[in-house]
Amino acid sequence: MNSTIETILNHVSVRSFTDQPLTQEQIKQLVTAGQAASSASFQQAYTIIGVSDQELKMKIADLAGGQKFIAEGGHFFVFCADVNRHKQIAEDMNIDISGTIEGMDAILVGAIDASLAAQNLVLAAESMGLGVCYIGGVRDGIIGISDLLNIPEYVAPVFGIVVGYPNERNDTKPRLPFEAVYHENNYNNDTKGLINQYDELTKLYYSTRSGIKQNKIWSESAVGSFVRHPRTFMKKFLTDKGWAKH
Repeated sequence: MNSTIETILNHVSVRSFTDQPLTQEQIKQLVTAGQAASSASFQQAYTIIGVSDQELKMKIADLAGGQKFIAEGGHFFVFCADVNRHKQIAEDMNIDISGTIEGMDAILVGAIDASLAAQNLVLAAESMGLGVCYIGGVRDGIIGISDLLNIPEYVAPVFGIVVGYPNERNDTKPRLPFEAVYHENNYNNDTKGLINQYDELTKLYYSTRSGIKQNKIWSESAVGSFVRHPRTFMKKFLTDKGWAKH
């Protein structure tokens, strides 16, 4: 055990922040930490858009499922998969890469690069005593949010991250059992017993945690998320932006 691992294991999502903004120095430190992450073939196929304008943050918060705390944090980052710059460079070099960047793998590369950078930024923020929360709801309002942020072709918001000074923190959530996640040498398709045990653990967590108490289990919550957020418009959005044509 060391301080880095302790920071990782103590991660919680924070949804209540003070009104203290991040400094420009903090923002630069966080983004620089994000940039230090690994990148597929060093393509660095992502862009981070910082949202500091309060009115703009409020509009994004409404589009992202009405999550008002997005506008209350110290800073809001939107992580985007981005091969737009690669397209521009290729055009300057008179090289046609459209067949590649219009494929499914390109959006995967961009989303993975953005995710790796984001996790670096999150760990850096938490090591500084700041609180964070990933906002997948950005994809619920991806069309309107893209218009607000002037997102061009071959760029797609993947998620947002609120970073700020915590007003309060939830208790750390128990994760799936190690054996349910780590399978050795082949995929283990028989984890129902482990999940049943985990459901009992999460039921206890939600009913006794220090924040809002709920009567629910992980299985219902996980499946319910797919039901609530089908995002059937995503394919059209991506193809309209030039992505995922084949």
